[in-house]
Amino acid sequence: MEQALLMSNLLLWLVVIGLAVVVLALARQIGVLHERIAPAGALTLSGGIAAGDAVPPMELPTLDGASLHLDAFARAGRAVLVFFLAPGCPVCRSLLPVVRRLAREERAWLDVLLASDGGEPAAHRAYAAEQRLDGMPYVLSRDLGVAFQVSKLPYAALVSEQGVLAAKGLVNTREHLESLIEARRLEVASINDYVRRNGDEEMRA
Repeated sequence: MEQALLMSNLLLWLVVIGLAVVVLALARQIGVLHERIAPAGALTLSGGIAAGDAVPPMELPTLDGASLHLDAFARAGRAVLVFFLAPGCPVCRSLLPVVRRLAREERAWLDVLLASDGGEPAAHRAYAAEQRLDGMPYVLSRDLGVAFQVSKLPYAALVSEQGVLAAKGLVNTREHLESLIEARRLEVASINDYVRRNGDEEMRA
C-alpha cells in the first residue's frame, strides 16, 4: 500500500513537471509570435538630428553638377523623404521600387530625395541610369550623411513641410520605410516609440 502511494506521488510530480515544461515552452512561443506580429518600424539610431529638430539648410551637389538647397522643399510647402543609398547596397536596390511607389502615391505632399555620402560621381550616375532614377533628385554630400549620422544603409529621413525632422531610421524592408510615413501621421518619432508608449500606458491603466 505504502509503495503504491509513493508511486502515485512520483507519477503526480512527473505530470506536474511535464506540465510546467509545456507551459514554459508555450510562453516562449507566445513571445516569439508577439515579436513577429508587432508593427515593424524603422530602427532609429542615436546621434545626429533628432525628431522634432529643425533640419539645417544645406547646399547639396547633385549628380548633374548643379546644386540643391535642402530647405527648398519646406519653402515650397513640401515634405521630403531623404533616402540614403549606394550602388553596392543590395537592400537599397530592392527598396527602390517601394521608394518609387511612395513618390507616386504620396506626390500630393511628398517629394523624394536620393542621397549618398560617398563614392565616385561616375559610379552613381551609372547606377542612376541603370535603375532609371532620373525622375528623382540625387545628391552626393558627406555633410548630409554626417548631419543625419548615417552609419548603415539603407537609411531614410522624413522632413516635414515645416523643415522639421519627422522621423528617421535604418530601413531594411518595405514596412520599415512605410513606417516613417505612419510615424509622421501619428506625430511620433518612430512606430516603435508609439508601440512602447502605448504599451506602457496600458500597463499603468
